[in-house]
Amino acid sequence: MSGDVKKVVLAYSGGLDTSVILRWLQDAYGCEVVTFTADLGQGEELEEAKEKAELMGIKEIFVEDLRDEFVRDYVFPMFRANAIYEGTYLLGTSIARPLIAKRQIEIAAQVGADAVAHGATGKGNDQVRFELGYYALNPDIKIIAPWREWDLNSRTKLIEYAGKHQIPVPKDKEGEAPYSTDANLLHISYEGKVLEDPWVEPAENMFTRSLSPEAAPDRPTTVEIEFKGGDPVAVDGKKLGPADLLQRLNVLGGENGIGRDDIVENRFVGMKSRGVYETPGGTVLFKARRAMESITLDSGAMHLKDEMMPRYAETVYNGFWFSPEREMMQAAIDKASGNVTGTVRMKLYKGNVIVTGRKSPKSIYSEETATFEADSVYDQRDAEGFIKLNALRLRLANKIAK
Repeated sequence: MSGDVKKVVLAYSGGLDTSVILRWLQDAYGCEVVTFTADLGQGEELEEAKEKAELMGIKEIFVEDLRDEFVRDYVFPMFRANAIYEGTYLLGTSIARPLIAKRQIEIAAQVGADAVAHGATGKGNDQVRFELGYYALNPDIKIIAPWREWDLNSRTKLIEYAGKHQIPVPKDKEGEAPYSTDANLLHISYEGKVLEDPWVEPAENMFTRSLSPEAAPDRPTTVEIEFKGGDPVAVDGKKLGPADLLQRLNVLGGENGIGRDDIVENRFVGMKSRGVYETPGGTVLFKARRAMESITLDSGAMHLKDEMMPRYAETVYNGFWFSPEREMMQAAIDKASGNVTGTVRMKLYKGNVIVTGRKSPKSIYSEETATFEADSVYDQRDAEGFIKLNALRLRLANKIAK
């Protein structure tokens, strides 16, 4: 392998896996390594990752705050689609990968690197998401995926390698190697260890972003979210930037036991996997957007969006963010979102998000038409012909059946 690659940009978190990969790339390829660490709101001290890279002899180190770009250009567009994978998963890991891949390719061009590398395993979805992004943005880039090349094929071997090369091994609260996690401003995921048995309930001390519903306050929290053109712009009357807004909803949702999901999902590579997710702010936002759309979207547009959503969600989950089909769907979704403007009021209470009101200057809800009281807008006798026309095919089919 030595000599095949001169310079590689590594997606580097500073954790066990990517720290081992950094050293392994130096040993196996004899190449110069450039590290790229993205701050997507994972809540970790990124200065530590920079210091680790420096200690390992890295000269070019990129640590970038991408929180606003992540929420504005990736999370919010995805939420305009109301995207939810297999009925439950709000795609927190999936949506972070395209931005990381994009910046790696941009940095590779900037520093003259001929390769990029990632720490995703050969069993998971992330290898697909990263690499589809790389190839979409630079078809000629060389990709190094250590988990598909090396013989460090277990957590035990990784820890042994780390010990041999004086690489620090993180510990959890019990002093053991932690769960496999992925965190950003939208969510945090947990996999591995006892969670590999789908019958085992997650331990309460595993969670970091939310109280349990049982421990949440006995009084509900009322929150108002203001939307403009399909995206949230304010919470409780306070205008906030994209990252700050999502973080505010994370705090409110987490304090009220909202956003925990325990899922067995179908990975793109063919296997099922069990993951536990915390998405407090995203769960609140998802419910609020649906409520906002309920009074601002025409029924045809709403129903077509709902038909597109599973395809859109699967497209994002499988790593095709930069595909023409996602961009085509996004154009239609964004067109429909233009009038999604107004305010939604909700109660957050012990794991529940309860909509209590919605209003909009773009509302197409008509109280005058919908009322059960007397009105001069809707002639109820018109319904008879409407029903008979829609019943015609059913009546004809019934006669033939006899």
